[in-house]
Amino acid sequence: MKRGSTIFLKIAVFLMGILVLALCIFGVTWLTKNPVNIDYAYILYPIIIGMYVSVIPFIIALYQAFKLLSYIDKSKAFSELSVKSLKNIKLSALIISGLYVVIIPFVYIVAELDDAPGLIIVGMVPIFASMVIAVFAAVLQRLLQEAIDIKSENDLIV
Repeated sequence: MKRGSTIFLKIAVFLMGILVLALCIFGVTWLTKNPVNIDYAYILYPIIIGMYVSVIPFIIALYQAFKLLSYIDKSKAFSELSVKSLKNIKLSALIISGLYVVIIPFVYIVAELDDAPGLIIVGMVPIFASMVIAVFAAVLQRLLQEAIDIKSENDLIV
């Protein structure tokens, strides 16, 4: 594959990482200093801690995606390195989903106190989005592993 053909995707991955870090530094920090309602501000802290912790596997998944794009540029897409990157992306997505499953009871409490049932649905979006990413990465990992196995069998025959 021509070198640099994945440059747009690399830029998109980089910009997503910058955007999430900026939201962590400015957005969530502002939320802790200016809670909407002082009565349930203490309930927001577990949610905010979970959001901060979920950034770590997110950045790891972005780094693995960047490595995967580099392997594609170097014509090493069908290698064990690519399978390992997909496995790490899958595990990161599962960790993010698990973290948000732990956070959802706190979101429920905030929704009950604020009388905002739509907040629970908004709280469930990261769970389902990361599960979709985990399933997609698992399918790609399996397909890539089968393609590598077929390629190695063909190399042994010839």
